[in-house]
Amino acid sequence: MDILLNNMCSIVWSIISVNMNQDKKFLIDEGMGVPLTAEEIRASNAERIINITQELTHGFDFLSKYEKSVTVFGSARLPDGHPYYEKARTVCGRIVTELGYSVFSGGGPGIMEAANRGAYEAGGESLGITIQLPHEQVTNKYLTDQINLYYFFARKVCLSFSAEAYIFFPGGFGTLDEFFEILTLVQTKKIQKVPIILVGSEYWKELEQFIVRHLLDLSTVNSSDLNLFIITDSDDEIVQLVKEAPVRNGKKPSYKHGDVKTINDRE
Repeated sequence: MDILLNNMCSIVWSIISVNMNQDKKFLIDEGMGVPLTAEEIRASNAERIINITQELTHGFDFLSKYEKSVTVFGSARLPDGHPYYEKARTVCGRIVTELGYSVFSGGGPGIMEAANRGAYEAGGESLGITIQLPHEQVTNKYLTDQINLYYFFARKVCLSFSAEAYIFFPGGFGTLDEFFEILTLVQTKKIQKVPIILVGSEYWKELEQFIVRHLLDLSTVNSSDLNLFIITDSDDEIVQLVKEAPVRNGKKPSYKHGDVKTINDRE
């Protein structure tokens, strides 16, 4: 985990350094409308790097307390009593009862609440990775532990970092964003292959058909990429897929500081 953190910070710092090497003499601060000098920008970026490092360290320390887990994604708008809410609640209860796994979510309402509720009611570890927003985020009441992060990307890193399986229920843009990000990470082998389980064939089959009709037809994905996720309506199959998934011990990154190069570096 320390290796991953060090390399991630190197990546972020390299990106900022590349931006600072441009010819621009100043940028406008959006809040005050005051021009910032290059030195002020550099100092601000250095402070941001410290904050990012602290947040990721805090996030990874939180994750390290839970050896085996699943992460559940889905709409915040589906209420108690909705069929998908009840399914998420039931499935996550079984994952805790039958497998002893922790259940992570974004800690909010809807499907996130349902997942946490199922784990909580089963007496398991029900965990939330929440986000600081200008208006207070609604946090569900079924969490046994949580961490509240500032950066959206840090939250996404933590949600996708070390789960043994990812379970997606129907949702909106955020759910689809998280699905395609994890799918891309597995496709490009940035993380090891893990079960990506899509619950609700009525919802997900149309997306799969879109991928086949358009992406596959254009050869922008391979036919084998369709095997990276599973669409199911079966609670038994979901539990079995999680049970059969290997416990993740992390993947040593191949990135080394200095790998990011600007155009000038390549000349």
